[in-house]
Amino acid sequence: MKPLLLALAGAAVASRDSYLEWMADSFIERGVSKTRAYGEATIYEGYEAAYALTKNETYADWYRDQIDDAVVLENGTVRGWRYDYYSLDDYRIGNNILWWYERTREPKYKQAADVIRRQLDRHPRTPTGGFWHRDPNYPNQMWLDGIYMASSFYGKWTSLFDDKNESAWNDVALQYFNIDSHTRNLTTSLLVHGYDESRTAVWADPVTGASPLVWSRAVGWYFMSLLEVIPLFPQSHSARERLIEYFVTLAEGLRRAQDDESGGWWLVMSEPYPGAPGNYIESSASAMFTFGWLKGMSMGLLEERQYLEPAQKAYRCLTQRFVKEDGGLLNWEGTVEVGSLSSNASYEYYTSVPIVENDHRGAGPFMLASYEMEVKAGVR
Repeated sequence: MKPLLLALAGAAVASRDSYLEWMADSFIERGVSKTRAYGEATIYEGYEAAYALTKNETYADWYRDQIDDAVVLENGTVRGWRYDYYSLDDYRIGNNILWWYERTREPKYKQAADVIRRQLDRHPRTPTGGFWHRDPNYPNQMWLDGIYMASSFYGKWTSLFDDKNESAWNDVALQYFNIDSHTRNLTTSLLVHGYDESRTAVWADPVTGASPLVWSRAVGWYFMSLLEVIPLFPQSHSARERLIEYFVTLAEGLRRAQDDESGGWWLVMSEPYPGAPGNYIESSASAMFTFGWLKGMSMGLLEERQYLEPAQKAYRCLTQRFVKEDGGLLNWEGTVEVGSLSSNASYEYYTSVPIVENDHRGAGPFMLASYEMEVKAGVR
């Protein structure tokens, strides 16, 4: 094993050079449901990273078998797509479909991505232009989760097929401007889960509409989405620098919020809850933040002298706390099952949600973090 990885590894990986490959192999062996749900979409990006690292066609063949016919039909439609159902969660798979279009240039992938893109044109919006998280369940609500689910895809599709459309880029940027301006605490640089522009939700602040607490995975979705969309924006577009500022200031907020003892991050990050009874270091958000720091450094957005050491500490937390070997396969542990603003958004709600094993929303970001770490360590 390369010296850097050996220093960061838990006992489970002592005989392997790559956590990324081992985790990828484990989920293939275990089986991944052939759906277009955002959890599957998230772990598929881990396979995109595994293929980028290894050029192993086994990963590409497996991944394509998960997508073809199960998600994208030969006629270019999306299996089971509901043209009258508007949920941002459903749009995340568009990024994976576009990955296959870029790889193969097969028209069916472009046509399937267009189905999702046209859905955005019809999607309900808040009075200021933000996409509702879901219609009719969450009217006038924007969640951090939804930025990852839809806005990254919106930006990617625009960059590939409509890159001269200034109005489209402005609309993509608006989604980030809206959510950030309504949910960010300017003192901590952390963001609460979402906001209700109508200020009628049970949890909505009567003045700002914001939800009360910083739920770590929602922040993780947003952190990763910023990394996805920043390189897509034209260099000349004024929003690009503003999005970079959002990312850099959030990275700094996460540095202050990193748990000193474990190197990870608490499920509920708002004061006074870190370390409170019922709270815990949560694996999916910790993987997202670790990946975000590592990717931010590789993109030149963050300085290694500030972030490399805490990123290594965070990665060590992932490998030693959440990666467990079982019969030759790796399990991913410690991921909260869900977090929703369909609740009262209280501390008691967030900490009551069960923890699950081998959740794709945690394993996928861990695979992405492992890719960045293994590239840095020279595994390939």
